[in-house]
Amino acid sequence: MSYSPYDNGPENSSAPAPHSPRSAAHVLRAHDVGLLVIRLGVGLVVAGRGAQHLFGWWGGLGIDKTAVAFAQFGYPAPKAMAVIAGIAETFGGLALAVGLLTPLAGAAVAGTMANAVAASTPLGYFGGMEFPVLLGVGAVGLALSGAGRISLDAFLPLLRSQRLIYGIAMLVLAAILATVTILLSKT
Repeated sequence: MSYSPYDNGPENSSAPAPHSPRSAAHVLRAHDVGLLVIRLGVGLVVAGRGAQHLFGWWGGLGIDKTAVAFAQFGYPAPKAMAVIAGIAETFGGLALAVGLLTPLAGAAVAGTMANAVAASTPLGYFGGMEFPVLLGVGAVGLALSGAGRISLDAFLPLLRSQRLIYGIAMLVLAAILATVTILLSKT
């Protein structure tokens, strides 16, 4: 008989007792707490970077200097692109942190990080590219897994039970938009 930590029914005599640390309730609680920690870490770091880009907070460039950097990277309409990136980072990061519309927020952050990776490629992986890669991978994982039960999504009927297809659909959209944006910066 195979064992699954999520199968704790009476027909499975090898399943742990409900009070066991391997019971479904304990495993799910650990999963939710782990997702909360990842959401807070990724979301708040990204939101902080977005606030640096938009408002110049915490020693950031602010929107005008961020637009100059975007122009140097070759983006058309650099100020508009800087505003879009700053909004995606700030509000996408905050939404990830609180677990609100997580598939969309994760995809927004992942798409923005794809552009950051493309812009930092000349620096090399350990020259600065690893940071947006890590944030982007975390955002992708959250878009696919959902926010967990300790989130605002838990109160939204459509997102209460995360469906993998929600994350996949949002990530496909983000990949298309990020690809178009990256290609525009190369022309």
